[in-house]
Amino acid sequence: MAMSGDPPGGTPEDTGGGDDDFRADEYRSVVFDEDFVRAARLQEYSAQERMGEHARAVRSRSIWSSGASPAGSRSGLGSAARQGRLIVLCIALALAAAVYMGLRNPYVAPATGQAEALSSTVVPLAPSEPVQGGRPADLFAQSQAAQYRVGAAGITLPAMRRTHHFTEEQVQAALTVAKDYLVQSSLDPDVLSGAASRPVRVLLDPDQLQQFDQSMLTPTGDGHHALTGWLVRFDPAVAVVADTRVRVSGTLAVEEVAPDALEVTSDHTFVYAVRPATGQPLVVDGASLFTVRRELRLRFGRDDLTARRVELVSAYVMAGPQDCAADPAEGFRPLLAGAGPTTVGPAASDPYASGHPRRTSGLCGVLAPTAIPDQGVSPGP
Repeated sequence: MAMSGDPPGGTPEDTGGGDDDFRADEYRSVVFDEDFVRAARLQEYSAQERMGEHARAVRSRSIWSSGASPAGSRSGLGSAARQGRLIVLCIALALAAAVYMGLRNPYVAPATGQAEALSSTVVPLAPSEPVQGGRPADLFAQSQAAQYRVGAAGITLPAMRRTHHFTEEQVQAALTVAKDYLVQSSLDPDVLSGAASRPVRVLLDPDQLQQFDQSMLTPTGDGHHALTGWLVRFDPAVAVVADTRVRVSGTLAVEEVAPDALEVTSDHTFVYAVRPATGQPLVVDGASLFTVRRELRLRFGRDDLTARRVELVSAYVMAGPQDCAADPAEGFRPLLAGAGPTTVGPAASDPYASGHPRRTSGLCGVLAPTAIPDQGVSPGP
């Protein structure tokens, strides 16, 4: 008698394995185990849910499903949902932190352009009266430089205030480096005599070094390679400094010219006591004064402030007394004590004048009589 669930014809003979065992082994690889079924992406709606209008037979299962999922899938799917929510939460927190830090510390891209080439103008001032000679101290006392300070003390820094894109410390750094450049290029005895140029070179932006080196080796008055546009130097074959206590007066001003650049404007008058170089004939015994007015524009990028270097943008220089026939681009050749006037004319430039002095449109100017010490100075050693 066939039992319920048996085939109609009864249980076939030879049920001891054979083909059935072979078929079980053959299809075991494609039978879905419990873990696979639990992780399936589709879930059948309940009978009550399927009664709804336009209801689908199945729905997708998401890792965001809450605890309302069937009991058979709560353990695996609930764990995956918690992990997914945690990952997304971490990403959101990281993005929020990045935005907050960006607002608190805005990144300003550094300047990537190269430094400009120096543009310089050097104007010799010829005397309209004889050059006075005497002791350096007497000459200074009888000149407009009598109240000037000595050396670096005459280069004073203005009040320092932050700008829109630069802090007070960065403004101070720009002014300090500008002063260092003026001291090294206008007051260093070795630079003045032509024995050295490195004290000036090490302060320059690397992009300007090639131009500087060419100006030192082969100076020309082409507006870009005048040696005296970069620094003060006396032709050692003509004159030497008689007193290292150079008189100095002038101003410094700073402004922000771009979000990544500060510019310092320097306007200073330097007064030197000079005497003839060894072997030069003496017309009148004693020293004489030589005056140099330097107006410089110095630019600082953020990298320059960090490295303590400067980009010299422009230089306008007036110097005298000297003969206009000499090329001042190669070094200053002062007309010394006793030399007579080499020019006449009312259109004179006074390098001592405050504010912007009269600029000459030609290659030579006239030294104002007021820039020469009083006639009463007596010659002396």
